[in-house]
Amino acid sequence: MDCVIYRERTGACETIDVGQEDGGCQGALDRLAALKPGEFAWIRTDDPREEELQRLGEYLKLHPLAIEDAVQAHQRPKQERYGDVLAVAVKTLWFVEQTADVETGEVMIFLGPSFALTVRHGTADPTAEAARRLQEAPHLVRLGPVSVLHTVTDVIVDAYAQAAAQVRADLTDLERCVFSPSRDDLTEQIYSLKREVVEFRDAVQPLVPVVQHLTAPGDDWPREVVPYFRDVADHLTRTDTEVRALDDLLGSVLDAHLAKVGTWQNDDMRRISAWAAILAIPTMVAGIYGMNFAHMPELDWRYGYPCALAAMALGAGLLYRAFRRNGWL
Repeated sequence: MDCVIYRERTGACETIDVGQEDGGCQGALDRLAALKPGEFAWIRTDDPREEELQRLGEYLKLHPLAIEDAVQAHQRPKQERYGDVLAVAVKTLWFVEQTADVETGEVMIFLGPSFALTVRHGTADPTAEAARRLQEAPHLVRLGPVSVLHTVTDVIVDAYAQAAAQVRADLTDLERCVFSPSRDDLTEQIYSLKREVVEFRDAVQPLVPVVQHLTAPGDDWPREVVPYFRDVADHLTRTDTEVRALDDLLGSVLDAHLAKVGTWQNDDMRRISAWAAILAIPTMVAGIYGMNFAHMPELDWRYGYPCALAAMALGAGLLYRAFRRNGWL
C-alpha cells in the first residue's frame, strides 16, 4: 500500500511512508486524518486483503457493495455512485508476445472529495505510470482527485492501443500463412487468437460508454477536466473500432482457411480417384486372365502376354495424361 499527498495549488506531491503494519492501512488512515484544505490523498493498493479494504472503507465511507466489488475483482467495466464517492471499474490488458495471449487484470478507482483510492489486481500496474505522469503534470494535480481517474484510465487505454497493434501484427502473419502455398493447419492458431480478441473486446467495449459519460460536464468535477476525458474517449473509440475490425477479420481468415482445407481435401480425393482409375485398367485385364478360361487365343500366341502388358501400360498412360491435363494429378 502506498499513499501520496498532492497539493492542488502547487501541484507538488509527497510520498508518505505508511509502514508495513497491517499492510500500511493504519499509516494511510493516520495521514488521511491529517489532510489540510487544498490537499488530496491517493492511496494505491495491490491485491489487498479484505480486512484492509474494510478498514479503509469504513473510514472513507465506502459502500459495502463497492468494497465487495473491489475484493472480488471480476467486474465488467462500469461506474457507480455511492453518495459522494464515485466508483469506476476498469480492466487492465497486456499482450504476451511469447504465447500470443491477451492477459487481463482489473483496477477499481474510488474518488471522494479529498481522496482517490485505487485497488489493483493482476500483473499489469497502470498506477505506477499514472503516478509518474501526474508528477510531471502539475496542472493536472490542480484538478483534484479526478486527475487520478483521468491519468489511470489514460494509461490503460494507451495499453489497449499497444496490445491492439500487436494483435494486428499477429493477424497479418496468420493471413500470410493462410494465403501461402504451404499446407500448414492453422485452425488452432486462428481460433486461439480469435478467443484472445474476444477477451480483448470484453474489456474495451463496456468501457466506451463509461468514458463517454465522463466527458459530460457535471457538478462532480471541474469543467477543465472534460477535454482530457474527451481525449481518452477518442483513443478508446479508435481502439474499439480496431478490435471490432480484428474480430471480423479473424472470422474471415478462419473461413478462408477452412475453405482452403476443403480444397486440399478435394485435391486429395481427386488424386486418389485418378490413381484408382489408372490402376483399374491393369486390374481388369489381370482379372480376366485369372478366370481360368480353357481356351484363350492369346495363350497360344507368342506375343500374347507382351501385348496384354502393353495394352495395360497404354491404357494407364492415356488416363494418366488425361488426368494431368485436367489438373487432377
